[in-house]
Amino acid sequence: QEQLIESGGGLVQAGGSLRLSCAASGRPFSNYIMGWFRQAPGKERDFVSCISWRGGRTYYADSVKGRFTISTDNAVNTVYLQMNSLRPEDTAIYYCAAAPNIATTAREYSYWGQGTQVTVSS
Repeated sequence: QEQLIESGGGLVQAGGSLRLSCAASGRPFSNYIMGWFRQAPGKERDFVSCISWRGGRTYYADSVKGRFTISTDNAVNTVYLQMNSLRPEDTAIYYCAAAPNIATTAREYSYWGQGTQVTVSS
């Protein structure tokens, strides 16, 4: 059974850092694009970043460029999202997802994790 399991969320002060992890299992996700999305209360699920396992191409939302870094560790089938200089507006549930092609909209992703809460206090 395909699984994406996120971890690493928590409460942090503005300006702080967190690193989210997404462990992939149950199918060969190596052929997929891995993405991070986030959803704040009452808002839509927004694209944050994505990466290809092969070649490491990365994409970022404008709101996180220069602050967040996505990466993979193919040996352990894990995707990371390093988040620096966090702001209160980064507060959301962060989801890991997998898509067959490069995509920045949630509907194009086929597999989803359960999400991990990130809260940034001012």
